[in-house]
Amino acid sequence: MKLSEPQALNRVAAYCSRAERSESSVRKKLLAWELTEDAVRRIIARLKEEKYLDNTRFARGFIHDKLQFNKWGKAKIIFELKKLNVPETIYNPIFDDLAGDEFEKQLAHILSLKEKSVKAKNDYDKKTKLIRFALGRGFSMDLSIKCVNKLLGGDYEEHFS
Repeated sequence: MKLSEPQALNRVAAYCSRAERSESSVRKKLLAWELTEDAVRRIIARLKEEKYLDNTRFARGFIHDKLQFNKWGKAKIIFELKKLNVPETIYNPIFDDLAGDEFEKQLAHILSLKEKSVKAKNDYDKKTKLIRFALGRGFSMDLSIKCVNKLLGGDYEEHFS
């Protein structure tokens, strides 16, 4: 579908006003409307100027939502932000502002729920499955081991010596 620059600006402003959007998703939409690269640049500059588009605001909301609602770990959130072409300089300070135990609290909660449904032959097998689950959610190995040890007791790392 080919749109003129004013039409595209109006449509994309409405698109951005419904929810926070990343600059790359807006750029992709504008290019799909067969606009020139110059027109895309002008529209994005205008959206930023009028506060419709802000990658920092988008990243802050994205991180909050994925942590609170999807129960994702830092690694998975960073992976998704990179897919959306959000620069590290934008999201690293947001992660630094998060309370250090925020991810640990979240992981402890989801592991306590998951632990009830895990079927395992022994404690080692159960711990391994829980750690694998935590890693799949994007939590670090260190944090995963720490939370599993708190939940089930013992020291998982003993088995690697």
